[in-house]
Amino acid sequence: MGRPPAVDAGIPQVTDDGAPVVVRRSSRRRRTVAAFWEDGKAVVAIPASFTKSQEREWVSRMLAKLKKQGERGRGQGRRRPASDAALSEHAMHLSRTYLGGRAVPTSVRWVSNQNSRWGSATPADGSIRLSNKLQPMPQWVVDYVLVHELAHLLVAGHTADFWRLVEGYPETQRAKAFLEGVAFASSRGLTGDSGPDDQPEGPSAARD
Repeated sequence: MGRPPAVDAGIPQVTDDGAPVVVRRSSRRRRTVAAFWEDGKAVVAIPASFTKSQEREWVSRMLAKLKKQGERGRGQGRRRPASDAALSEHAMHLSRTYLGGRAVPTSVRWVSNQNSRWGSATPADGSIRLSNKLQPMPQWVVDYVLVHELAHLLVAGHTADFWRLVEGYPETQRAKAFLEGVAFASSRGLTGDSGPDDQPEGPSAARD
């Protein structure tokens, strides 16, 4: 596999919650800029005539507008990786984004028989399994579990090196707190879900 194309470091490649960012230049678009969710990606549409400097400015501005729309707006436009094939593709995107593409799973799939973990990984064969109990949770939580298990393909235990890899994902602390809250509530019968997770030991659019 060849090298990925060079990217402009000043232009965000992912949103704050880990969704891919796509910039679309259009010769039909003269002055207006739009941003919207499409197939799990944050799309920013700009005029083809924009300079790189204008592109950086407007992408940042429009992503901020999408973020202000909150979870409801994202939920209307984002498609979750429901199938195992989509989940595998998304896992590779996360590996490239946060782990330099070094974690290459042989399979990533949803399972219904994991009652004591949110996810698990087997470094020997490169397989990753996610509990289907994660499916109704926010995508940034699912992404944290994926990054966590991808990191286990590189470092088996919960060592300092492991956590350095995982904490490259910007929502790590937020997602850990979310899952700890779910596990706490579940253990006390406050929800219908059951089981602690693999916890650490130790189209809606914006325009301008």
